[in-house]
Amino acid sequence: MRLSAVTRRSFLQMGMVASIAAGGISASTRQALAETGDAGSSASEVKRVRSCCRACGKMECGVWVTVKDGRAVKVEGDPSAFHSSGNCCSKSQSSIQAAYHPDRLHYPMKRTNEKGQDDPGWVRISWDEAFQTIGQKFNEVKERYGGPSLFCMTGTSRIWCMAGIIGWPRALGTPNTMHAYQVCKGPRHFATQMTCARAFSYLATVDRPSVYVQWGGASELSNYDDSCRTTVDVAKKAATHILVDPRQTNLGRMADVWMNLRPGTDAAIAMSWAHVIIENKLWDDLYVKRWTDCPFLVCEDIEPSGWTERYDMTGSPWELKTKLLKESDLVEGGNPKHMMVWDTLSDSLTYFDVESGLWEGETWKRPEAGRPAPQKNLVPGVAPGWVPDPTPFNPLIDPALFGEFEVTLKDGRKSVVRPVLDRYAEACAQYAPEKAEEITGVPAKEIERAAIAYATRVDPSTGYGNGGIHYMLAIEHAGNAIQNVRSIDALTMLTGNMDTPGGHRGVTQTPIAISPTGGDTLFAADVPGAPFPDYEKTLGYDKFPMSKWFGGFADSSSIWEAIETGEPYPVVAGICQSGDFMNQGNALYSWDVLNSLDFLVDADLWHAPTSDAADILLPVCHWLELSAPRMSQGASGAYGATCQCIEPPAECRWDPDVLVGICKGMGVPFLPDDEANTWPDKDWILDDSVKDSGLTWEEYRDNFQKNGWLDAKAEYPEVWGTYRRYEMGLLKDGKPGWKTPTRKHELWSTIMESHHPEGTWNFPTFTEPQHSPVSDPERCKEYPFVITTGRRIPVYFHNEHRQLPWCRELWPVPRVEINPVDAQRLGIEQGDWVWIETPEGKVRQTADLYYGVAEGVVNCEHQWWYPEINQAGHGFELSCINCITDRRVQDPHSGSTNLRAYLCTIYKATPENSPFGNPVPCGKDGTEIIHTSDDPRLKEWLPTYEGRK
Repeated sequence: MRLSAVTRRSFLQMGMVASIAAGGISASTRQALAETGDAGSSASEVKRVRSCCRACGKMECGVWVTVKDGRAVKVEGDPSAFHSSGNCCSKSQSSIQAAYHPDRLHYPMKRTNEKGQDDPGWVRISWDEAFQTIGQKFNEVKERYGGPSLFCMTGTSRIWCMAGIIGWPRALGTPNTMHAYQVCKGPRHFATQMTCARAFSYLATVDRPSVYVQWGGASELSNYDDSCRTTVDVAKKAATHILVDPRQTNLGRMADVWMNLRPGTDAAIAMSWAHVIIENKLWDDLYVKRWTDCPFLVCEDIEPSGWTERYDMTGSPWELKTKLLKESDLVEGGNPKHMMVWDTLSDSLTYFDVESGLWEGETWKRPEAGRPAPQKNLVPGVAPGWVPDPTPFNPLIDPALFGEFEVTLKDGRKSVVRPVLDRYAEACAQYAPEKAEEITGVPAKEIERAAIAYATRVDPSTGYGNGGIHYMLAIEHAGNAIQNVRSIDALTMLTGNMDTPGGHRGVTQTPIAISPTGGDTLFAADVPGAPFPDYEKTLGYDKFPMSKWFGGFADSSSIWEAIETGEPYPVVAGICQSGDFMNQGNALYSWDVLNSLDFLVDADLWHAPTSDAADILLPVCHWLELSAPRMSQGASGAYGATCQCIEPPAECRWDPDVLVGICKGMGVPFLPDDEANTWPDKDWILDDSVKDSGLTWEEYRDNFQKNGWLDAKAEYPEVWGTYRRYEMGLLKDGKPGWKTPTRKHELWSTIMESHHPEGTWNFPTFTEPQHSPVSDPERCKEYPFVITTGRRIPVYFHNEHRQLPWCRELWPVPRVEINPVDAQRLGIEQGDWVWIETPEGKVRQTADLYYGVAEGVVNCEHQWWYPEINQAGHGFELSCINCITDRRVQDPHSGSTNLRAYLCTIYKATPENSPFGNPVPCGKDGTEIIHTSDDPRLKEWLPTYEGRK
């Protein structure tokens, strides 16, 4: 059968056969792995449990855990885990030290001393007392001030503790959720929801794009979707590897092109690439004309108008108003949802109908012609997926992308209109490579070379581009997060890399729950819990109108300010679940405010900095001690499970049980419509999380243990195994198009235009960071270095693992990378402790001389604290780089705080300028931090197997 003649129906039939065949090929291997785990278990008490490592963020590496006599003794990669290539890293190995760490929290505890004291006076209490106390306190706050006076706080989470996103707000009756999502993935999801569909920032790296663009992250070490061995292999097999980063990453040393840009100038690079692509006519003509708003016509002579849309989160209405030309602008009584374009074939106007998703005179039938995706370097074991053939215009039209066209408005006035792409090309021309070089420091020839390599198709026969762009965390941290994302999204739009093999696909779709507590499934929208609170009161909506449209979080800075000032209403109590105050804003300010709360609950594994401000501590389980479903939050298509390997210590509980227990303590039904099961147990929650798979949790877990990780492309070919879902009517209302108001991939954002009618941000734009050498030259005189930070560290993940002996031995102190030329000028040598200072404060880290950062740039490490320092806050103020940020500088749309690309000075720490006459950071009593690999205190953290009962 010829590939070009394969229909949708025949593809599905072939897919079943291929899936069976693939299972036959790998079944013996998978069965052998499962049998190995059982062999001899009755004699030696040894078993192997297949699971999912959660020692870092959202990268779900498949692992085998060997358990001997009830103790975990080994963690190794699972070959069935195609998305992690059967590998796992040092953080996986160190998980055993975390699970058996002597400093684990074992029991609920309450504070008996005043806040701010180094000794909180913790006293052990029962879970019943903890739940009763918390419920009473929270209810008192709700009765006195209202639900919004409570807040919930979560960090990077571990899936089972994602209740801070939806579960806690429902339980507490508050819209105020503070979590790392605001500075980590959230802006990418925010921007792509505006331009095409939520989270279509995620790249299908398992498809191995032909050109790999690594933008703003060291995904070879850790990442929020695919990382480590997976991305290393992608880079090695790509025809071209491009690194866009002010720091040369480990993997970036092998890149064909390194674009060493000044921190915070990402959008200037992206718009320069767009200029090169447009000038060289490298855009995907059919996709751009048919599926984007690029041919829509901009009319400056009309008042913005449109129709009523509704906020996704609340359902409340908002008015879309745009200067894009509509039939209603031309004809009295015309349809406002008929978006006008200029057809060059007829030399006249025609329209696209937003309501139906069809062009004038067009009819639609879901496409059936297509073929299995031709992917030369596909990861072994991954289904290829099915690519529908591109749908041509029928009847045939050719919408103009450039030019000026005269139209007659309904009031008789003549007006000259231009296509959206023509306007954007004009904006991008301001960032031609020569101009972009002046802004970013990247040579013009390198900008042009990279853009052409990315946009010129390696294999034109595929019918799609070379792949998307692996853009990561850094672009969200320079005070211009949303526009940065949009500028990069525009590149993937122009080159036809949306929902294509190796392109941007969004979050993996399967019938299992994203989270057992508060996440939703992709096949069922309802989530257990109390009704949603009034989101109109969400803190930060007044400062950031677009945040109300997105509805994904409250603004962290606004929450801190409300706690401090009581305005616009008091916030006096809250709960933190695997979060912290150090991940955004200014950590010193946040710490002071946190300690002023009337009541704070912290659920965690450890005595961490946040716990020192808490009134009640709740001990929770480590990933080796619990079960939960797991699907890729990225686009790998992998799904499986975390499966309990060992018993938790003492009275540690699974996070969903904590949520249910507090609901019960407050008298809030977790399942309000189920009187017989108002507060469900763990078994019910786990069964519910996989119910749409048709299996119970036990059946799902057993299948996973036997057969390994599942590929959603093979298991659900009509949902995840199909590319170009915008062609198939799978993204919005069963009709063709993207999930935007116009059903188009929007370059000119009608959402942004409606919320900011001044028109400044209709297109992606470049804005200088607020404290840069260009925008703040006076500050630059005293603070001449540009900070970047937040890089991945092989043995740590954000603020985690500082108390694990293996990790701390390998990386005992924070490092600031500085160019050797700068270091020599300042008298700084390798390993010296140095002060890093801004007008907001100063901290110390050790100098790491590295030519991989440019002169005038320093790369600092983030979220350091010292578990060995026995005082309130555990010495975070000594080295946490977010102690020196300007908390008032935020992205104007998402509120993401300015964590990179700001100015500092750096100088050597000496006995004369250091407390206690010691350049090494010390606690209040002069005790040095652990700063060498042979510090005997590391041995105090070695695993202990006693006291877990």
